[in-house]
Amino acid sequence: MRTTLIKNIKSIYGITNNADNAFKKGHQMKNVGIIHDAYILFDTKILEFGPMSDCPDRADNILDGSDSILLPAWCDSHSHIVFAGSRENEFVLRLQGKTYEEIAKSGGGILNSAEKLQKTRPEDLYRDAHKRLNEVISYGTGAIEIKSGYGLTFESEINMLKVIRLLKENSDVEIKATFLGAHAIPKQYAADRNAYIRIVTEEMLPYIATNNLADYCDVFCDEGFYTVDETDHILQKAANLGLKAKIHANELANSGGVQVGIKNNAVSVDHLERIGMEEIECLKHSDTVPTALPNVSFFLNIPYAPCRQMIDAGLGIALATDYNPGSSPSGNMALMMAIACHQMKLTPEEVFNAATINGAHAMEIQNTHGSITVGKAASFFLTDNIPNLAYMFYHFGANHIQNIWLNGKIQNK
Repeated sequence: MRTTLIKNIKSIYGITNNADNAFKKGHQMKNVGIIHDAYILFDTKILEFGPMSDCPDRADNILDGSDSILLPAWCDSHSHIVFAGSRENEFVLRLQGKTYEEIAKSGGGILNSAEKLQKTRPEDLYRDAHKRLNEVISYGTGAIEIKSGYGLTFESEINMLKVIRLLKENSDVEIKATFLGAHAIPKQYAADRNAYIRIVTEEMLPYIATNNLADYCDVFCDEGFYTVDETDHILQKAANLGLKAKIHANELANSGGVQVGIKNNAVSVDHLERIGMEEIECLKHSDTVPTALPNVSFFLNIPYAPCRQMIDAGLGIALATDYNPGSSPSGNMALMMAIACHQMKLTPEEVFNAATINGAHAMEIQNTHGSITVGKAASFFLTDNIPNLAYMFYHFGANHIQNIWLNGKIQNK
């Protein structure tokens, strides 16, 4: 197998040893392993790295990393990049004073996206999603969770998950698939919610589990969407079929989503814009990963998840983009991290850990991704000539990435 050596790297961030893939919590989130004047040797996996004084003198391909820093690829643990069309008209409505909830109740929001997707051919869904996937790779993403949820019919939800499977097969990005059939209640079931929930639990979930189309099952547990009892029922059905839980929780109200997620051993609870100390204490005594989505707060002009309070209380967090057409039409991880620094008062080191090793934990890939560690996937990027990690989020909006490798393969930007 051919090897590549990058030498004279200004700094490598995010280094750990083989025994340390731990989820970072509290004050640990400020700790980032760094080595200066360094090299890295890899094939599909990281073979070794260290100071230039220990640099080997042979490899099949030798590159010069002078003036660049090297970081592990971002781990984006919450996205919806398989969708049809855009929703800029709703963006304009919000600028005119309409709320997200008002737009949703009038047939916009998720139901708008579902109507468009149901009319779109799977091959067109794949083409557009593949383009978005290449876009997020260009921003440094090397692992991503992709959710369904814009289908809301058996056929359309299955088509979405099959598109995600095709993306897995045709990309070097590590992809996790999540079934989110319980994203909203379709219009035709507004008077009989239980009928749609039966379709989710008795038709969709068994087919998905039998055909290995998803890694996780998610529910939008929030005001105006799915109740705590409905969420609990769906997640228990999913667990019986071998699908672990994830939760959209507490975006619009303090809904009980965090608690029902923890009850069902959710891998992560995501959003968390409206939580208090009760939820923080529950999370501290669980293995569930709290995941915040700053882009949503920025785009919808709603409160930010209280991540500063969460970290100061001893919790760890992950950060993700929630790339979707309605509430976060951006998959730029570094821009999202800059927003978290500016608006949530997190340090560059905290957002870095939240978007790398902790994001990897939110997808259960911490043993292969999320840090520069011997034996992990060679998924990382070199920046252009920037002085340090903080500069990436200080000079926000720019793409500072020079070259990206995923599983040792260089990517076209």
